[in-house]
Amino acid sequence: MDVKTKLNEELLKQPFSKEQKLLLQLNECREIASVYSRIENAIAVLSDMKSNTSYIYYGKVSETLGLKKQDNFQTINSIWENDIFSRIHPFDLQEKHLEELRFYHFIKNAPKNKRNDYYLASNIRMRDISGKYIHVLHRIFYLTYDTNDSVRLVLCLYNVSTSPSSESIIINSVNGQVFDLEKQNCSNLLTNREKKILQLIEQGKMSKEIAQILSISINTVNRHRQNILEKLQVGNSIEACRIAKKLNILITQ
Repeated sequence: MDVKTKLNEELLKQPFSKEQKLLLQLNECREIASVYSRIENAIAVLSDMKSNTSYIYYGKVSETLGLKKQDNFQTINSIWENDIFSRIHPFDLQEKHLEELRFYHFIKNAPKNKRNDYYLASNIRMRDISGKYIHVLHRIFYLTYDTNDSVRLVLCLYNVSTSPSSESIIINSVNGQVFDLEKQNCSNLLTNREKKILQLIEQGKMSKEIAQILSISINTVNRHRQNILEKLQVGNSIEACRIAKKLNILITQ
């Protein structure tokens, strides 16, 4: 199970409320997405985490990318726009999911009244209608949260980019402050005990050996291992070690 799958599970398993006002927010945000697609010629994807549904508005850039749809609109029963993903360079797609994981935890740790101020911007490579890779600016906004503090609506925008840079940054749209995504501190994502267990896993230790080293039960070790996988949104220990290194959580001795 990869990062995308685990991110999908974490987003969809959030505890959502049933407030009627959220329907009004959805309608308002759908209009916002539609306007972005018309004014910026962007592909605008509004994803509803509660219903696992995406509303995709195809601006004129969709013609460049070979993604133009009838009526310039599509609804899909998923929060992942796989038709769009299929045109992203495989390496960039993998990094995109990792960046969204970083941004998700950045937002969850930000003050509640400031969360809507931030968005993630990155440059990715996408195949155009001729099959040639071109640079595309990808932006992601977390638009609404319900009373359970769960992310409800997410907006992704795709525009042709004039910059070949692969740098990914978090931007405060209120004051222009920029945060380097690579430098975001994810050290508190795992507890000290979880970090130690992951370090031992990296060294090739089995659960029984880890239990003996740390003087804890094997059931406790396995519970920690499961927590590590869930927090890093991966499906196995090898992937957990890889992601932890990228997030500077696990430093090989």
